Amino acid sequence: MATPNPSLMHRFEDYKPSKSALFWSCALCVAATMIVGFAWGGWVTGGTATEMARKAADGAGANLAAAVCVVQFKSDPAHSDQLASLNKIQSWDRASFITKGGWATLPGMKEPVTGAADLCAQQLTAAPSPLANVVESSK
Repeated sequence: MATPNPSLMHRFEDYKPSKSALFWSCALCVAATMIVGFAWGGWVTGGTATEMARKAADGAGANLAAAVCVVQFKSDPAHSDQLASLNKIQSWDRASFITKGGWATLPGMKEPVTGAADLCAQQLTAAPSPLANVVESSK
């Protein structure tokens, strides 16, 4: 009489992997976890995390300095004339105009914060001029 085929569960219970098969299974699981983590999980190395933190800090500093620059620019007595001059200048030259005017340099510093003059010029030229409000209100 033929013996019946053992069930899949029975064969699984009887399986005894060798030490090398168990080791390679674990090694492949670790490698697969790392690949998935770095590719899709958002994991980064320590050097990448440090670089990301440095860029974020520089960007925050430039944003803060740009806000101070806008306030300093608007508190200038010749604000209207300076803004008209700024709007006449080509966009790639506006940062140097802001830097030369000294508005991008924070009080107590000798040099302007990197990127602050560009952001300041963008904010100043994007803001509607006071004359535009007067023209619209007279219509």
